Amino acid sequence: MGRNKYFILILSILFVPGMVYAQSVDFRSIHTPVLFKGDSVTAYRDPMALLHNGEFYLYFTLTEIEKSDSIYMYIGFTKSADLIHWSPVHKITSRNQKLNFSSPGNIIQYKGEWIMCMQTYPRPGYTQANMPRYGDSTSRLFIMRSKDLINWSAPELLLVKGDDVSEKNMGRMIDPFLLADHSEKGKWWIFFKQNGASRSYSYDLKHWTYSGHTPAGENLCIIWNNEEYLMFHSPENGIGIKHAADLLHWKDEPLLLTLGQADWPWAKGRITAGFVLPLGKNKDKQYLLFFHGSGPKKETEGDFDKNASIGFAWSKDLKNWEWNK
Repeated sequence: MGRNKYFILILSILFVPGMVYAQSVDFRSIHTPVLFKGDSVTAYRDPMALLHNGEFYLYFTLTEIEKSDSIYMYIGFTKSADLIHWSPVHKITSRNQKLNFSSPGNIIQYKGEWIMCMQTYPRPGYTQANMPRYGDSTSRLFIMRSKDLINWSAPELLLVKGDDVSEKNMGRMIDPFLLADHSEKGKWWIFFKQNGASRSYSYDLKHWTYSGHTPAGENLCIIWNNEEYLMFHSPENGIGIKHAADLLHWKDEPLLLTLGQADWPWAKGRITAGFVLPLGKNKDKQYLLFFHGSGPKKETEGDFDKNASIGFAWSKDLKNWEWNK
């Protein structure tokens, strides 16, 4: 693993076909692998990013422990031109423990709108005395719509098990990810955490057909790379990789990404939720990795709703990763 290497990237293409931008970023100037540092009352988790008009738009789960000891989750948003200077964090979802909108999976463009997928993570009555407590059985998947990536519509429930399966009977599901089928135009897939990695497809983002599942961890991110799909997912610790030609038959890569965890107290407990943003093309192709680390304690020991930070690394081949000290 390399560190502190002089590296200027010319960002030339966003992972949305046909959309091209240019922006120069000197990764050496960032000076730290931590973009947002959690503390005793704040956690930054589940990052998701895109590049639009020369700026990075970063969305994530923002968890806050209030003075009353009650704990709330939101989807937070910020943007930056250089990955150093960020706009003030803005909450784009409401304060409601019965919903706790969180874990933004990714953003796609569809019929002139931006579409973001996310989960609910209900934890009604949750306080520090209950830590850690995870989202209950009513956790479900939603989308929001936007024209400008800043102002978002009210969340819409996704019936990813099909129109004949009610919300009540869908089962607990978290961590959605939307992507276009590479071989069939107009076909969209959603992957989500339920029985491993479950998947459904749709031709209008409204009516879905369930299509099975495959063993995998949580926080899925899938990209099309070198004529195959790559799935980044999170087992108990680290970021695992699977590959498939058809989105159905996945094979595991032996590589497990833990980056600089051995030297990072802020990520000692767990590294997880890797989001890969492909940029550039041909010999200039690069991959940015956004993830979160919890620590120094493990999440099961208490550093789940606090002391979680967003980290950043980059690579040219998805195997050898670099970061700054």
